Amino acid sequence: MRGTLATAVAAPSLAIESVNAQARPARSSRVTVLRDKSALGDGNRVDSAVLKRMLGETLLKVTGEKAVKSAWLSLVKPEDIIGLVPTPHLNPTHQELIDLVRESLIEAGIPGDRIRLAQGGPEKPKACTALIALPGLKAHWLTGIGTVLKNYIMYSGSPSSYHEKNSVKLGEIWNLPHVKGKTRLVLVDALRPLCDKGPQPDPRYMWNYNGLIAGTDPVAVETVGLGIITRMRQNLRGEPWPLSPPPLCVAAADEQFGLGTSRMAEIKVDPIGWTQDILL
Repeated sequence: MRGTLATAVAAPSLAIESVNAQARPARSSRVTVLRDKSALGDGNRVDSAVLKRMLGETLLKVTGEKAVKSAWLSLVKPEDIIGLVPTPHLNPTHQELIDLVRESLIEAGIPGDRIRLAQGGPEKPKACTALIALPGLKAHWLTGIGTVLKNYIMYSGSPSSYHEKNSVKLGEIWNLPHVKGKTRLVLVDALRPLCDKGPQPDPRYMWNYNGLIAGTDPVAVETVGLGIITRMRQNLRGEPWPLSPPPLCVAAADEQFGLGTSRMAEIKVDPIGWTQDILL
């Protein structure tokens, strides 16, 4: 891998193509990017103790709370039915992260029988009062970026229809009645991202970023992840290497569906920990 922090800093800022020129109110969001060099060991094995510490630090930073328990309880309540929504395909969410989120919720006082896996069809979010999105950071051959917004595509009940017109309408799914307002946290598994699109994961385009990216604004989190993917692709080629198809869904989620901000000027990024090749 030829990417370095220096080239990332020198790279042009990320531009997300606008799909709607209409003005909208200014927004403000925060995204946490926490990395630890030791998160992945030999053979890319997850160090669960390190990842647990990363998860705790991320929760504190996102919520502003001083303890992990109070951080969780500021996002969800013991009476909630909480659905964990990992990425199942292409670059799946690490099982260690899914397990640690569940364990951490239980330690915070959430009954274990009220926590469930909720990836799947519309019946999954309908059965939940709160969702925690746990996507893996990756490019995708149908959507350009296949991380946060695409993670709920099965909730539509008609996933193929959302791949029309370069998947520009993915944000619409987040506004469906059985989904809207239920997502309390977006926590992206950026331990080992995939920066080219598949349909099969190519190890040449995977690297150990050793990070978690988190926030409560799904579009802002997607935008930061997209920037990391974009800059890594440029570092690999030594020149711009645009995603194909273009990730039009990101700007549309902001401008058409009002889910959050895709404008970096409105996003405060909080980097924590290991900074080498951070690509921000």
